[in-house]
Amino acid sequence: MTWKQTALRGAAEVALGRQRSPQHAEGPHMVRYLRAVNVKDGELALDDVMSMNFTPQEQRIFSLRPGDVLVTEGSGSLASVGASAVWHGEIDGTVCFQNTLLRLRPRVDVDGRFLGWWARSAFGSGDFASIASGANIYHLSAERVRSLPIELPPMDEQQRIADFLEEETSRISRMESLREVQREILEERAAAVITEMLIPGSLSKPKGEWPWRWLPALPSDQSLGRLGYICRLQTGLTVDGNRELSGDVVTRPYLRVANVQATHLALDSITEITVPRYIAARSTLRHGDVLMTEGGDLDKLGRGTVWRDELPGCLHQNHVFALRPDRDKLDADYLALLTRSVHGRCYFESTGVKTTNLASTNSSKILGFPIPLPPVERQRQLVREINQSLELINQASSAIDKQVALLAERRQALITAAVTGQLDVTTARGAGV
Repeated sequence: MTWKQTALRGAAEVALGRQRSPQHAEGPHMVRYLRAVNVKDGELALDDVMSMNFTPQEQRIFSLRPGDVLVTEGSGSLASVGASAVWHGEIDGTVCFQNTLLRLRPRVDVDGRFLGWWARSAFGSGDFASIASGANIYHLSAERVRSLPIELPPMDEQQRIADFLEEETSRISRMESLREVQREILEERAAAVITEMLIPGSLSKPKGEWPWRWLPALPSDQSLGRLGYICRLQTGLTVDGNRELSGDVVTRPYLRVANVQATHLALDSITEITVPRYIAARSTLRHGDVLMTEGGDLDKLGRGTVWRDELPGCLHQNHVFALRPDRDKLDADYLALLTRSVHGRCYFESTGVKTTNLASTNSSKILGFPIPLPPVERQRQLVREINQSLELINQASSAIDKQVALLAERRQALITAAVTGQLDVTTARGAGV
């Protein structure tokens, strides 16, 4: 079977979307449009689709039709530039696209699904990242994408490859979903262990005698205090491209919301910022700070992660709060564990402000968090005991993470091998690959 090698321009029409501007915010021809945030690797996120005015002529130029492949043209990270998904007409009516996306429209001898799988291969293998340019924001450019090489088998083979990959990747996705269920069960178990050890009886004796009905009566030797009385909250810096940078400035790494996860820090993608020294001084993290994010998923709101000076001199963005406990009264690890308990979850979920997709909290609600306060030595003893109890749960969770990573590698290897002709999909399907 002969595969034809060509530049992408020979297989697809590559077009950049229409720029967004205030003059298009209103008008007589409002239609929905997709932007980079709506396109993930292999899927479309359509819960937040905006509208913009496109004239009838512009609609003919920028409208989408089933089989079009959408590719993110720009991103703040090389790891995410070039993510793609196929448009199948998921939204009725005319839908256009913004200039943060590229549209790959298959030519007559190209199957749109095959083109979509090729784009996912180019993303996962780093081909898109290799042609991106920029500093803080990386761009692909339509012309560079048009020049990328692609190998095209006959149409019937393209369709077989697309069918094979849909079947195999669906199987992988089902296994990933099962692993996610297992991970959620482990998280629930961890929360139960933490809760029973920190606040005995809170899982079986709700309706305490105070506004927090989920809390039982505390032992007579244990007080309940608001976090703000024993902890200082440090707000981070605001990212401002127009800030004056003459004089005494420093360049430092800084944490964004994406770097602060529920139980750990994700430091594989750290951004640097240049600011006046006095701004850096008031937004610098210290060893033992407990980090909390201002917004995110409701079930993760308020979860604390301890900063252990992984990046000396690191700053933090204003959407990340740094809690600095009075060490004579409050242990940082004790506070972080308490935010993962049922008490912590109930408090932050009940006080969080909920929107369609996200939830948020603020400094006053964080500082108002009521915490049981045994002596600090007892707090540290509880932290040690809980960490020992969580060891098996953490090991199981790590094993699941490794399995999920292997499944992702398997998916990418299958996609790349199939769309480049390294894998005979007919033979592979018969062999149960």
